[in-house]
Amino acid sequence: MASSSSSRALLFFFALLSLSAVSCFAAERNEEDPVLVMDFYRDTCPQAEEVIREQVKLLYKRHKNTAFSWLRNIFHDCAVQSCDASLLLDSTRRSLSEKEMDRSFGMRNFRYIEEIKEALERECPGVVSCSDILVLSAREGVVRLGGPFIPLKTGRRDGRRSRAEILEQYLPDHNESMSVVLEKFADMGIDTPGLVALLGAHSVGRTHCVKLVHRLYPEVDPQLNPDHVPHMLKKCPDAIPDPKAVQYVRNDRGTPMIFDTNYYRNILDNKGLMMVDHQLATDKRTKPYVKKMAKSQDYFFKEFSRAFTILSENNPLTGNKGEIRQQRNVANKIRD
Repeated sequence: MASSSSSRALLFFFALLSLSAVSCFAAERNEEDPVLVMDFYRDTCPQAEEVIREQVKLLYKRHKNTAFSWLRNIFHDCAVQSCDASLLLDSTRRSLSEKEMDRSFGMRNFRYIEEIKEALERECPGVVSCSDILVLSAREGVVRLGGPFIPLKTGRRDGRRSRAEILEQYLPDHNESMSVVLEKFADMGIDTPGLVALLGAHSVGRTHCVKLVHRLYPEVDPQLNPDHVPHMLKKCPDAIPDPKAVQYVRNDRGTPMIFDTNYYRNILDNKGLMMVDHQLATDKRTKPYVKKMAKSQDYFFKEFSRAFTILSENNPLTGNKGEIRQQRNVANKIRD
C-alpha cells in the first residue's frame, strides 16, 4: 500500500513539473511573440479608450463629417500590409507618404487624430500608439453614425515608414474586377460576406466626382439607374473635375449620415456610384449577401463587426516591433 501511495505521489510530482515547463514555455513564447489583447492599457493608461471615446464625441459634435474620415482611415491603413498608422506619416526626403498618393485623394481631417493624440499625451505620455488611436477612433466613428459598438483588442505599435510604393499592390481599387477585390480581401483573412459588409461603409459619406465621372462621360453608363443620373450630373457637371474643388455625390441620399442598410437597397436598384458598388450587387458570388444585408440590419451589423475586427488585426506590430510615436505624423528620432 505504501509503495502504491509513493508511486502516485511521484506521478503527481512529475505532472506538476510538466505543467510548469509548459507554462514557462508558453510565457516565454508570448514574450517573444506578443499578441493583441483586450484592455491592453488597463495598467498603463486605464482611461485610454474612454479618452478616445470622449474626444470622438466632441469632434463629431463640432464636425460630423469626421466620422467618415475615421472610418476611411482604418481601411486605408490596415489594408496596406499592416495596421501600424503608416498612413499618418508625412513625406520625407527619402519617401513619399501614403496619404499623398492618388488613391488617397479626398482623405483629410488627420488633424483630428492629432487632437486625440494630444489628449492622450496629457493623460499618460508616451503610452498609447497612433495605430491604436486610429483603430479605436474608427470604432467610435461607427458608433456615432448609429452603427454597432465593436469590442477590439489593443497593443499595436507604430511603424516607422510609409508604404506608398506598395499601396496599389494591397489596396483594392473601386474599378478593379470583383475577382481581384475578393482576392485582396481574402489575403487579409476577410471572406465574401465580410467584404460585402465592409463595403456597407459606403452607406455613409460621399464619393468624389473624380472617382465616378467615367460612368457619366463621354456617355452615361447604361447600367446606372436613369432616375439617379440627373442628380449625379448636377453634382459632377465636368468630365474632368477640378481636383482642388470639393465636388462629390452623397453615397446615400436618403440617410447620408446614418450607418444602415440603405446602401444595399440602393445598389440593388442600380444606384451604386462606383463600379465596385455595381459589381457587388450583380456578381453571383456577392449578390446573395447583398440581398440578405438589404433585408436584415442585424445580419449586416454582425458581419460588419466580424470583418472590421479582422481588418483591425491585420499584421500589427507588437512587443518590441515598431514604436510608440511621439507625434502623429513623424517617426521618432533614432537615438545613438
